[in-house]
Amino acid sequence: MSVRPHPHIGIATVTYLFEGEIWHRDSLGHSAPIHPGAVNLMVTGKGLVHSERTRDELRETGYRLHGLQLWHALPEAEEERDPSFHHHTADTIPEISLESGATIRVIMGSAFGLTSPVETFSETLYYEVALPDGATVTLPETDESAIYVVEGEADVDGMTSERFVFSILEPTPHTVTARGNTRFVVIGGAPLGERHMKWNFVSSDMDRIRQAAAAWKAGEFPPVPGDDEFIPLPEAMVF
Repeated sequence: MSVRPHPHIGIATVTYLFEGEIWHRDSLGHSAPIHPGAVNLMVTGKGLVHSERTRDELRETGYRLHGLQLWHALPEAEEERDPSFHHHTADTIPEISLESGATIRVIMGSAFGLTSPVETFSETLYYEVALPDGATVTLPETDESAIYVVEGEADVDGMTSERFVFSILEPTPHTVTARGNTRFVVIGGAPLGERHMKWNFVSSDMDRIRQAAAAWKAGEFPPVPGDDEFIPLPEAMVF
């Protein structure tokens, strides 16, 4: 994995791994790996540059990588906040085991009596569930949500959600039954309104995206210490 330095505005990236490792570097000077179960929250705000790499040692031995990086849109009042980076180790993410056999980790927000230490900027819910074959769990109700199956197969109220499928749920309680040993995440929260997205730039104001694109092309974003490559502005981003 060699994602060269590239910019973001207007979002917080949320990186969570099930397997493997990613080495994160950013223009604030942070340089560290993320491992399974930990959370990297990178709040880009008015602008931040980062790279995501595989360590040379892992390139030699070979390894597997599986995870999700979500883009958490910022409310309009927070879009131009100062950028920041927060790493939460796996042992700080709250976990509970239910009598049904379900194991649940609350990655962001509050659910199942647990509250994550990971900062949110609007009503957000993100949790991981591991279920043995045949076990069930009732999901908390939220305004908007979706289930993404990582392993196995999930029966959601009689409808099948297959592995690697992102299934949008109605805003009602749902019962999920595992078909085989199953692992999935639920992602949701309150509606935040519409956003413009071009390349790595997200904003409620299209002119702000044009400004960010011009700034990246002109080399006005801060560099990433220790990583002097960069991804050029795509031709499609020239307005």
